[in-house]
Amino acid sequence: MPRFYQNKYPEVDQLVMVQVQSIEDMGAYVKLLEYDNIEGMILLSELSRRRIRSVQKLIRVGRNEVVVVMRVDPDKGYIDLSKRRVSAEEVVKCEEQYEKGKAVDSILTQVAKKRGVSPESLYEKIAWPLHKQYGHSYEAFKASISEPEAIFGSLSLDPETLADLRSAIARRLTPKPVKVRADIEVKCFSYNGIDAIKRALSAGEALSTEEIPIKVRLVAPPLYVMSTTSTDKSGAIELMEKAVETIGESITKEKGDMTIKMKPKVVSETEDAELKALMEQFEAANMDVAGDDDSDEDDE
Repeated sequence: MPRFYQNKYPEVDQLVMVQVQSIEDMGAYVKLLEYDNIEGMILLSELSRRRIRSVQKLIRVGRNEVVVVMRVDPDKGYIDLSKRRVSAEEVVKCEEQYEKGKAVDSILTQVAKKRGVSPESLYEKIAWPLHKQYGHSYEAFKASISEPEAIFGSLSLDPETLADLRSAIARRLTPKPVKVRADIEVKCFSYNGIDAIKRALSAGEALSTEEIPIKVRLVAPPLYVMSTTSTDKSGAIELMEKAVETIGESITKEKGDMTIKMKPKVVSETEDAELKALMEQFEAANMDVAGDDDSDEDDE
């Protein structure tokens, strides 16, 4: 894997992702995954804040770890690292950064293979300049989906490389639609209970936007399913939560009540198929009941 960033070595206090290669008496030898797999060491004293009873429980060969750089000696090639000085929040931050780097690397590797050039040459022409300008080349790649000229205009790429790059970015980074669903039970036994339920459900659907359209379907009284499909996962969940809350407030004013059976969440194709099968089952049961009524009338 090539070097993600232009500097050959990381800076002191920088968080980096490493993979453990071996564990020795002095500590653990690792390779820095974002820096062309150069070697570093986590000293035994820097593995944990607590007393170390078993090194194997703290760190294992082959596992990725987030560490912080303590010292760098470019002349001797020494990089001293610490695991114990990294907070839980910093682990999450570094993991996100590493995933972005891997996505960029995957895109550039695809383009390099297609163009018959080295990935390193594309890092020099594309990733490193964009990283300097946008904070991370991943952010530039995402922005390029809607603004290619603004992002790539200054890089002087040949048309073929630019076309392959945009194609690879579109395949990897274009947001994919997700389905968000919530299951609710809505009841109202007042004189105008059916109309009250309809008004409440309509109030929830009324929060729909063009990007996040909300639909409410009856499974079997009193169970209803709310769903939406959108490329904005967090926005869809947030809007669905507001819609559920709106339905609850509306039906409560009408002296009814609502029970949330499943909070808004992203559902898989399997879960969606299970719901469809359940709805078909209820529909078939209703048809059977209707058929029984018809046969009774014929007997009369």
